[in-house]
Amino acid sequence: MNIALLLLFMVLCDGSSSSGLVTNVTTRPKVLNIGSIFTFDSVIGKIAKQAITIAVEDVNSNPHILNGTKLSLKMQNTKSSDFLGIVEALQFMENDTVAIIGPQFSATAHVISHIANELQVPLLSFAATDPTLSLVQFPFLVRTTRSDLFQMAAVADLVVYYEWRDVVAIYVDDDFGRNAIAALGDKLAEKRCKISYKVPLTPTANKDEITKALISVSAMESRILILHIYTSWGLQVLQVAHELKMMERGYVWIATDWFSTILDTDPSLPLVETNNIQGVLTLRMYTPDSELKTNFTLRWSNLTRARRVLLNDTNCGLNTYGLYAYDSVLLLAEAIESFFNHGSNISFSNDTNLRGLSGGKLNLDALNIFNGGSQLLRKILEVNTTGLTGPIKFDADGNLVNPSFEIINVIGTGTRTIGYWSNSSGLHVDPPEKLQMKIQTNGSSASTQRLYSVIWPGQTTQKPRGWVFSGQWKKAQDWSPQSSKQPNPENNDLLHRIQIGEFDGVVGDITITTSRTKMVDFTQPYIESGLVVVAPIRKLNSSAWAFLRPFTPMMWGVTGVFFLVVGIVVWILERRTNEDFRGPPRRQCVTIVWFSFSTLFFSQKEKTGSTLARFVLLIWLFVVLILNSSYIASLTSILTVEQLSSPVKGIESLATGTDPIGYLKGSFAENYLTDELNIHRNRLVALNSPEEYEKALKVGPSAGGVAAVIDERAYMELFLSSRCGYSIVGQEFTKMGWGFAFPRDSPLAIDMSTAILKLSENGNLQKIHDKWLMKSACSAEGAKQAVDRLQIKSFWGLFLLSGIACFLALLLHVLRMVRQYYRHAGSDIESSQSSHRLKSFVSFVNKREQEVQSGSKRRRTEKKKASNKIMHDQECTSDGVDES
Repeated sequence: MNIALLLLFMVLCDGSSSSGLVTNVTTRPKVLNIGSIFTFDSVIGKIAKQAITIAVEDVNSNPHILNGTKLSLKMQNTKSSDFLGIVEALQFMENDTVAIIGPQFSATAHVISHIANELQVPLLSFAATDPTLSLVQFPFLVRTTRSDLFQMAAVADLVVYYEWRDVVAIYVDDDFGRNAIAALGDKLAEKRCKISYKVPLTPTANKDEITKALISVSAMESRILILHIYTSWGLQVLQVAHELKMMERGYVWIATDWFSTILDTDPSLPLVETNNIQGVLTLRMYTPDSELKTNFTLRWSNLTRARRVLLNDTNCGLNTYGLYAYDSVLLLAEAIESFFNHGSNISFSNDTNLRGLSGGKLNLDALNIFNGGSQLLRKILEVNTTGLTGPIKFDADGNLVNPSFEIINVIGTGTRTIGYWSNSSGLHVDPPEKLQMKIQTNGSSASTQRLYSVIWPGQTTQKPRGWVFSGQWKKAQDWSPQSSKQPNPENNDLLHRIQIGEFDGVVGDITITTSRTKMVDFTQPYIESGLVVVAPIRKLNSSAWAFLRPFTPMMWGVTGVFFLVVGIVVWILERRTNEDFRGPPRRQCVTIVWFSFSTLFFSQKEKTGSTLARFVLLIWLFVVLILNSSYIASLTSILTVEQLSSPVKGIESLATGTDPIGYLKGSFAENYLTDELNIHRNRLVALNSPEEYEKALKVGPSAGGVAAVIDERAYMELFLSSRCGYSIVGQEFTKMGWGFAFPRDSPLAIDMSTAILKLSENGNLQKIHDKWLMKSACSAEGAKQAVDRLQIKSFWGLFLLSGIACFLALLLHVLRMVRQYYRHAGSDIESSQSSHRLKSFVSFVNKREQEVQSGSKRRRTEKKKASNKIMHDQECTSDGVDES
């Protein structure tokens, strides 16, 4: 509500003007005025009134809290009226009130907070749970209870824990309800869930309005109902739901803490009402057990026993809001004591903004500003103590620390706690403090979410699915040709009918493609199925040349060339030293060929002596070993498995050809072939049935048929189960799957996907596939000729390795020959011409190694003899000279 409306409410108030602009009170006065505004006759207000009264008495009787200063409490009954709440708040402001306990309702808190901000009087609300009542916008409103932001986080975690996705929110249509449900929507969205339907009820809803609202809920498919309303008529909603048979099996009711408040306040509900609430889940603000809480609970029982006996009033049980109301007074007293201890004074002054409105009967200048309000507010937020509800401490956002809730299940005439939720650890069966102790002691993790079992509506322990087909859904239509005289529509047409709302789902062999996922939601694929090519085939077992099939012609050619190359290289390396590789030219050619191909069987009789030849032969024999093993394996497969031949070798040969291609009419294959493989649409022939497949393949492209049919593997497996003249050729060239289609965000898609995954995990899905799709009498895998034949690309690395070995060996051999040639025929080389030198080198290479060695030895001997003769002649000449 804006400031203009606030002023409008203010002018309706009448009060007496105060004398003077400033009222000063001594540092520690004898009495301090505090106020409290709430609805006395409400479920929460009745308990809060008594709890606040007891708390003020406890503070005043304890000399250690305020050192003799007494709290003077004045309560005002708002009677569930926001207007009265405003008027009563203004009256408190006229009487030098330092703080107000309340208000009870969130809508009232929104309005009064503006007044508190202006006059700087702290409000301590023990029941206003609206998440939007933030410390930033309303700095003088201190929430001394739990914000619904955390309660809605707990509800969202419950929804996710039980694997639901959509919920229906039923709520009171005011700040309390709308803002809490908005928070719930945000928390659900974080977990990829949502509120599918919202049902707002007026704050004063009657039975007719409730009935109308619940009838609309029953027409929805979601059965997860979140109930966030007031305690005053909450049970009436559940009563109407029971009358409408909405408390039976399949429904889930999650009530927020208003419901646990009723159960705590009146533990002995009438039998009729307990029958209406069986299986309901509710939340309760968690307050840890302590000696302080236990003593107060016993004290409460003693105080209210006489009231229950004399007045037969059972509606006076202690609820959590009563505990928070008591702690609000205790919190305020602690803050006031700290306020005084830091030298602050109590003083009030007139609001200068209201001076222009003085005079007449309104007396608005009587409203006083609490000068120490900001200091007291700061002390309130700094309090760190322990109360009935546990630790009392605020975080930076003004919320009480460690928010947590109990999860309660209504069973029979009582309740059972099935677990706890805390902001730090989520859902767990242990109370938050016990869980934290386990983590610190044992180092265990709190990440595992767990709750005890639940008795759901309808007295069942089986978790409800969470949704049903709504009353607006139509009976599923069977479009199989046997049951309908209408033509079987195309898959895209069926999916379009889901989009426009004509169908609620399509169950069948619907291929999941990218374009289709933009139209509908698919389940998890229940079978993998990609496109394959089916063509006529003929058997090849009768061929006399079957032994040539393991290698392609190119492979045979390259292998033969390498056999000869290796033989020639070994011959070159061995002929100078090995007599097996010498002789007439004809014999040498035969030796090369024989040695080369005998290595195929590792039976070569010629022995190699040189290191280089052995190196080349070692590499080549390794290559031969691989080739031999691969050939034997491929030939074994060819001769063992029935081989089929087809002029179509696969999608590649089909795409590059010009023959017509058949496909299933309405299939996505048409667009795939034209858009992805660039096959001209004129080559595509639409076929409607397996019979048309067979006819078109039998007549062939020359007689108006097709060369091959392209369709999904599952279809083709059924087609081939009784037709042995055809087979799948080549490889499956797409990877897709079949799924069931449903409208966007349909919960059925999730449930069906879960069921499919379970079938897949336990092996039943594969058993179904084998039972219906693996009965083929013609179970050939396809024309394996192109698949089984070994190509050069699979062995080029081996051939490259052998080629490099041959090249290196020849290079080293040539360098060795050149070195020997220059060493043994050096003098002749220097004097000879180039042509003569080349002929001399060829002649040198052609010589045996022994001839070269012996020639070198002979030349060395002749050189030595010649040298000795020269020396002898020189000596003789020298002797003749001496004689003369």
